[in-house]
Amino acid sequence: MNLIKITLLGDPRSTQHCYKYRRQGNFISGYMDSKCKSLKVDYKKQIMAQYTSLPFKQHLAVELTLWHGTKRKVDIDNFCKLIFDSLSGLVYEDDSQIQELKITKNYDKQNPRAELILRELL
Repeated sequence: MNLIKITLLGDPRSTQHCYKYRRQGNFISGYMDSKCKSLKVDYKKQIMAQYTSLPFKQHLAVELTLWHGTKRKVDIDNFCKLIFDSLSGLVYEDDSQIQELKITKNYDKQNPRAELILRELL
C-alpha cells in the first residue's frame, strides 16, 4: 500500500474566500480571486517538489490536518477544495478518487500549513 505525505506551507484558505460570483445579465458566473489563484500555483509548486511519481489512478483515503495561523472561528469543511484541486493531475488524476476523508484543524501561529497523508485503497 502506497502512502504519500505532503505539507503545503501557508495559511489555508477557505472556499468562500476564494470564489467570487458576478451577474452578467441573466447568468451568474463564478471565478477564483487572484490571491487564491496565486496560492493554487504555489501549492502546485510545493506538491511537485515533494511528489514526483505518476498520479494515482485508484481510490484514495486522505487525512488532512489544517494548521491555521489565527484562532478565528472557521468551518472545517471549507478548506478542502483549493487543496484538492491543487493535487489533481499531480498526485491523483481527479479528486473524485477520494473515497475516505478525515479532517482535523489546529492552530500554529508560527507555521500555518496543511499536512496531507494519502493512501491508496485496495
